[in-house]
Amino acid sequence: MTSAVSNEPAEFNPLEGVDENGRMAPKHYDAILLASFGGPEGQEDVIPFLRNVTRGRGIPDERLEEVATHYRANGGISPINEQNRALKAALEGELARRGVELPVLWGNRNWDPYIEDVLKDAYAAGYRRLLMVTTSVYSSYSSCRQYREDLGMNLLKTGLDKKLQVDKVRQYFDHPGFVEPFVEGVRESVAKVRAELDSRGITDGKIEILFSTHSIPTADAEASGPRDREFEEGSAYVAQHLANARAIMDRIPEAAGMDWQLVYQSRSGAPHIPWLEPDINDAIADLPAKGVNGVVIVPLGFVSDHMEVLWDLDTEAMDTCRELGLAADRTPTPGIHDTFVSGLVDLVEERTVENNISERPAMTKLGPWYDVCRPGCCANLRGEKPTIAGADSTVGIQ
Repeated sequence: MTSAVSNEPAEFNPLEGVDENGRMAPKHYDAILLASFGGPEGQEDVIPFLRNVTRGRGIPDERLEEVATHYRANGGISPINEQNRALKAALEGELARRGVELPVLWGNRNWDPYIEDVLKDAYAAGYRRLLMVTTSVYSSYSSCRQYREDLGMNLLKTGLDKKLQVDKVRQYFDHPGFVEPFVEGVRESVAKVRAELDSRGITDGKIEILFSTHSIPTADAEASGPRDREFEEGSAYVAQHLANARAIMDRIPEAAGMDWQLVYQSRSGAPHIPWLEPDINDAIADLPAKGVNGVVIVPLGFVSDHMEVLWDLDTEAMDTCRELGLAADRTPTPGIHDTFVSGLVDLVEERTVENNISERPAMTKLGPWYDVCRPGCCANLRGEKPTIAGADSTVGIQ
């Protein structure tokens, strides 16, 4: 890292410069922190990684080994780390193209490079103010607040509270940079499935579009989003996905009249605890009885083709489609699509003094989302922890 020049703030107030819409005034930042989930990079990493993910839940290694099946089948390697390296490089390239002189740091919640180590390295390099971009785009405990908690707890753990400030870009579920690659992908997948049906002689075959995202406990879904707003189905997490799906369908004339639904995948945890449904495989199993001949699977909840996309969709869901004789195609995730990478840099420039972008585009009526999360947003139902980037933050306040 190169040394940065920055004035160390005397006091970090999470509400400083924040207007009534939760928009923070632009600042001078020293670096961007790309924060992600992390994943194992070899067979020996799998169980230690899963211990990190499930820390505090008392799950024995024998049970974790059952969960490890899809990692074991891939040589113990999750594709997410390599995808984050590619995204980091793409961000660096786009920043350089625009003349934005901000280094990109990368830290994971559950595997090397750990956020704790990246924060210590950043401070040692002279950085005092970071802007975090996460690879999780919707509002829920696990996809937003848990990242904020991990930053808060690691600032305390490293002794960097009130020495190193970390802000966060808004949840970008409906930013054009995230949505438009799906519009392109769905259009292409509909054409592929239609061609496959035509080749089978099913010229008027019925196609249904399944928008898939990570299932979460129903209680967490109901706690998602700020407490001073009402959302469809009582959940910001669900409402954001539904709004995105509609925005995509509205932009694809060739999909007009096609049925679609929001489905869920990757459920884990105790079976007696309610999680969001229907499961994607259950939804696929119901399609033949509805006269459906083809399926387009859209990984709407995900930024890249990590393990849960490759296993739950490309393996299990596609196997279900084949067993039922359904023509099927899975659309790409945004990955390092030029539009997505450009959109992430736009999100950074919304927050910076240099190269500032004042316009806040949003493709649904729910956005643009907040720079600073509202009090109680996406509450941790298991107990409060220190957080950053929230009106109720407990880290960085004197």
